[in-house]
Amino acid sequence: MQYSIFGKTNKQVSRIGYGAMGLGGAFGTFDEKEGIRSVLKFLEKGGNFIDTARHYGESETILGKALKEWKGDAPFIATKIQSHGEANTRWALPPNVETTFPKDLIRQNTEDSLKRLGVDFIDNMQLHLYYPTWGVSGYWLDELLKLKEEGKIGSIGVSMPDHRADLCLPLVMSGAIDSVQVICNIFDPLVLDCVVPICQQNNVAVIARCVLDEGGLSGFLTEDTTFEEQDFRKTFFEEVPRSMYMAHVDGLRQFVPEHAGSLAKLALKFLLKNKGITTAISSMHIEKFANENIEAALEPELSDEIFYEIRTKHRWVRNFYNKKYWQEENDLDRANKVEASKVK
Repeated sequence: MQYSIFGKTNKQVSRIGYGAMGLGGAFGTFDEKEGIRSVLKFLEKGGNFIDTARHYGESETILGKALKEWKGDAPFIATKIQSHGEANTRWALPPNVETTFPKDLIRQNTEDSLKRLGVDFIDNMQLHLYYPTWGVSGYWLDELLKLKEEGKIGSIGVSMPDHRADLCLPLVMSGAIDSVQVICNIFDPLVLDCVVPICQQNNVAVIARCVLDEGGLSGFLTEDTTFEEQDFRKTFFEEVPRSMYMAHVDGLRQFVPEHAGSLAKLALKFLLKNKGITTAISSMHIEKFANENIEAALEPELSDEIFYEIRTKHRWVRNFYNKKYWQEENDLDRANKVEASKVK
């Protein structure tokens, strides 16, 4: 396992992190016992960074059950304050901070998370949304700082809601926070251009999520792949014709197995190559996923030449959240339908 220092905390965290969104059923039904086993397997293999959230259903509770069974050193736990009201889904319209995080919500959520996790200390508490219109100070930050002073949380961060990660830069440069969570993967590596270097300059940890593009970069998607009704991905891959998505994935197969043991490992190694990425999290609620993801850290590092080629020639920046959170048909939807009919 590879490790890095988490920002200003001086704590070591595994550079492959356990994303616990799947423990809440976001990717369909799963066996809770297997979910617990996957956490334990991750910890046994040397992983110690786990990211969850109040918004992830029963994720914190199931994670708490796993932590009770774990006999080794306590892992680094990061979770998030659940945003209030429609802010959970209306990502394209920046809400007021007073609406999203009413006074006392941060403390209430923190106390609830501590109880669900079965711990008395959370290493990293993040706001599940942040927009620069909120500024770099205010009661919401004061409440987080107070919890830090009380010893209930160890560090403060924000999770950026969509692909516009550069919106966090005013807060990063203010010195007020310890971490940011951002989307970063082979298809959308834009944070490597600006956000990650500025975080490094300000000693702010970077938590990379969606590193497998909700699993798409693993190569699992076919024209016939179906998703359960509650699966987060049910509409996620419908922003463009599947044939188009699959073609972009196929363009990466040339690097396997010479440079990575699988497409999923290639995607993870791409993130690990940049030392400014503190930890790269992916869903591991299935024990097999935990094993495969950790193995990526054991493979040789990508060469500078291959990393540069992937970063510059295989980026495919698009926002799949448009379809998921804005259901009204627009010009893009109609164009996609026309393209899909041509493919058929």
